[in-house]
Amino acid sequence: MSDQSPVIGIIMGSQSDWETMKNAADVLDALNVAYETKIVSAHRTPDRLYDYAKTAKSRGLKVIIAGAGGAAHLPGMAAAMTPLPVLGVPVQSKALKGLDSLLSIVQMPGGVPVGTLAIGSAGAKNAGLMAAGIMALMDDGLASRLDDWRAAQTDAVADAPVDPAP
Repeated sequence: MSDQSPVIGIIMGSQSDWETMKNAADVLDALNVAYETKIVSAHRTPDRLYDYAKTAKSRGLKVIIAGAGGAAHLPGMAAAMTPLPVLGVPVQSKALKGLDSLLSIVQMPGGVPVGTLAIGSAGAKNAGLMAAGIMALMDDGLASRLDDWRAAQTDAVADAPVDPAP
């Protein structure tokens, strides 16, 4: 994490969600974007959720990435209590492999938007990239780093397949 004041908040419903949500943090680290992380359960720590969401903007955050599994109320509840953009990451659950999480996040009522990403690690990684993209609209240095990151990703793709070593 950067030494700057955090501009992105990464919240998750439980410690077990960190394995997934760390992918968002890793992307932000690679792009040198300051963030904070916190466990905030919509069901077990509702007062913590309320305080976090209500104070996020005044604390300097610009975007919140919220990951949750199962009933996955965290992203929607956070979005209901802050004017900041909230990006929801459905964490893969044991019962329904994350489909329950996805549906809980993506089916927000009109007027309370949550930008919903893919289930699991890919969704967390893309949430980090989307949050960085939002911040890059206001930060030319970050925009350049994001362009470089994307160019490196493109350059890493081979032109033609190669046979695996025997």
